[in-house]
Amino acid sequence: MQDAPHPGRRLRIQVPAVQFAPARGARLAYQVWGEGPATIVAIPPFAQNIEAAWGWPDLRAMFERFGTFSRYLHFDKRGTGASDRTSRNPGIDERVDDLRAVMDHAGIGRATLFAQSDGGSTAILFAATYPGRVERLVLFGTAARPYSSAPEDHQIAMRDHIAEVWGTAASVIVDTFAPSLAANQEFRDWHQRYERQCAGAADVRDLLDLVAEMDVSEVLATLDAPTLVIHRSDELVIPIEAGRELAEAIPGARLLELDGYDHFAYVGDLTEWMPQVERFVTGRVRTPATEPMTSRDIQIATLGRFAVRRGGEEVPVSAWGSRRARQLCKRLVAARGWPVTRDELIDLLWPDEFDMRRLGARLSVQLSAVKRVLGGGVLADRQTVRLDLDAVTTDVETFYKASDDAAIVAAYSGEFLPEDRYEDWTEAVRAGIRTRFVAAARREASRYHEHGRHLEAAALGRRLIEVDPYDEPAHRLVITALAAAGEHREATRAHTSFVAAMADLGITVEPRDEPS
Repeated sequence: MQDAPHPGRRLRIQVPAVQFAPARGARLAYQVWGEGPATIVAIPPFAQNIEAAWGWPDLRAMFERFGTFSRYLHFDKRGTGASDRTSRNPGIDERVDDLRAVMDHAGIGRATLFAQSDGGSTAILFAATYPGRVERLVLFGTAARPYSSAPEDHQIAMRDHIAEVWGTAASVIVDTFAPSLAANQEFRDWHQRYERQCAGAADVRDLLDLVAEMDVSEVLATLDAPTLVIHRSDELVIPIEAGRELAEAIPGARLLELDGYDHFAYVGDLTEWMPQVERFVTGRVRTPATEPMTSRDIQIATLGRFAVRRGGEEVPVSAWGSRRARQLCKRLVAARGWPVTRDELIDLLWPDEFDMRRLGARLSVQLSAVKRVLGGGVLADRQTVRLDLDAVTTDVETFYKASDDAAIVAAYSGEFLPEDRYEDWTEAVRAGIRTRFVAAARREASRYHEHGRHLEAAALGRRLIEVDPYDEPAHRLVITALAAAGEHREATRAHTSFVAAMADLGITVEPRDEPS
């Protein structure tokens, strides 16, 4: 551990050591401290630096106060602060996955989520996706979607300006986010240094665009974690109306309205809201409604019919929330672990709509539903989405891993997604599976026939006919095998079916020689 410098103030504790959680191509920096009865995970707002944040007394006071009643974890999102700087900033789906990676690395199965500002969207979507891992939600100064009535061109110009002056003496952050400290030159100087330690100007511009795209309104009604919404009545960044709408939309949520203009939680009235949070988090023990769900016991069936089984039990249709979520899951299975672009998924789910910004947010909602059912199982970034085949099992992959004819035949339980047979994206997968099955079944049936296992050969022939009713070799196999087994009446019926099938194609079949 190292001491956090701040002039004129003696430090009471040491800054917790920085740890790193691996998360798909990046390391995410986090710190943990406190020994209270609750576990709280703080979702990073916009851009922060967990090490440098300890340098300002009000921030440190907030951290220390949380540590008196909880084991508290905070982290830097990828591309910011002490986390690895990457070539791009994460979208909301990736932020949800990163939060999960940090909790997993820290050994936290279930926690209260404390989210400020745009971190609220991540917390809300995580709670909707992994309800078994969220004890409670504390949402401070946040909203389900960007709240601005300004014209789009004005918003773009403002984002450009914020990024341009970020980390300089002209920065507008203090005046906008902490107006009560705007006259405090020491704070202004410190915060400008802090901004430079959080992110670069280009990253800030990208982050602002991402914030503008966020919208988790559609999942609010699905939340079942006790929720405390805290909002200041006159703040400039996210108006109080957005906080009120948020509290009204989340079932059972409680709204705590505070006086003041500041957006930063640590500024001004810590002694007023912190006891309320402590009471909310530790005042009663809540028995988890569900255990944290893992995806290791998830099996996805697509051959013959679509179904997802969790621990051997089939997930009911009602658990998906919408047909679109099921369709999204099917499309990812069809891709067999390869990434599918977000644009393609949007076009699949909303073919007649064209507002890409709004549809991007709606796609995130559907991804949340899929992840909730699969206990994760999906990897998403800002451009693409793919199924995590290390986390879930699909019958398609099991089929392709089968290494001999008997195993291939056993793994084939029907046509790939028969209810979606007219969807273009299913054709190649269906044809590939069918071709592999037919070849293996022919070879296996021939071996059965050669070794006197005639009824088994006939059964395989009938399965081939189910795949293709006009498969002439399969019809002849069934007839021959049944006759060899002494089942002459069944052989005659099979021949009649053969004649009818060929007649559909305009082909005449020679009469069958009846046994004497």
